[in-house]
Amino acid sequence: MNDTAGGLDALLPGDMARKAEQVGVNKVGASPVSTFVLAVLAGAFISLGAVFATVATSGDLDPGLSRVLGGLTFCLGLVLVIGAGAELFTGNALIMMAAASRKVTLTALLRNWGIVYAGNVAGALATAMLVVWSGHHELGAGAVGDTAMSIANAKVEMTWLEALLRGILANALVCLAVWLSFAARTLTDRIMAVLFPITAFVAAGFEHSIANLYFLPAALFLKSDSDLSYWDTTTAGPEDHPAITWSGFITDNLIPVTIGNMIGGGVLVALVYWFVYLGPRSPGDAGRRERAS
Repeated sequence: MNDTAGGLDALLPGDMARKAEQVGVNKVGASPVSTFVLAVLAGAFISLGAVFATVATSGDLDPGLSRVLGGLTFCLGLVLVIGAGAELFTGNALIMMAAASRKVTLTALLRNWGIVYAGNVAGALATAMLVVWSGHHELGAGAVGDTAMSIANAKVEMTWLEALLRGILANALVCLAVWLSFAARTLTDRIMAVLFPITAFVAAGFEHSIANLYFLPAALFLKSDSDLSYWDTTTAGPEDHPAITWSGFITDNLIPVTIGNMIGGGVLVALVYWFVYLGPRSPGDAGRRERAS
């Protein structure tokens, strides 16, 4: 018997676990082409959240208020992913629940992650190019561009270990947001489930690999075009941001953050909840053994 009788009541954790497991099976069984297209959309959606957060935190604001405001506005990305439908690499870490139940193979899981990650990269990079070409960074007399460069500098100045640990913490919160959304019965429920975990991870300065695929390339595209009129509005120039490089972005940020995201979502959330609600000593497993006998 399910934890809830249906209707508009939110699902309880046991039913959420079974729903997450089935969602994982469905994701792995989807067409690779459809999965890739939905992943491109997710990369764009997360990037739009990053654009919103960059604008919201530009200007002279109290540091704490700025971080919280940035987190609230960044929520747009996951709201679009969950509400409109898209495939996000970090959220798909929860497919580990279906893999742990042996309802999907490890090969199928890794194939899904590979396709989705590639689509997220394409969507984020395309959005970053469009945003820079649009002159977005010139808003506020160049304040938005200054904020974009400041965000990128902070991300490349972290140590490898810091990036890894912040990646773990970020995707634990992202996957908890997705996990909470499995309890939802309405779109409003899903949006409310996302708000606090996502605001928390952004405000805390944790690291999300797909968001960084917007933040760093946008700064790199801006830096590479020294003829942009933006540079006339700031006292700094492209040469004043030596740490922002493609190699530094990939090796010192993207790789450790991606690994951290996989650990945070796949282990700390997916496997923990699988063990509690679907594993060999879970209440659900006891019920299955009782019915089998």
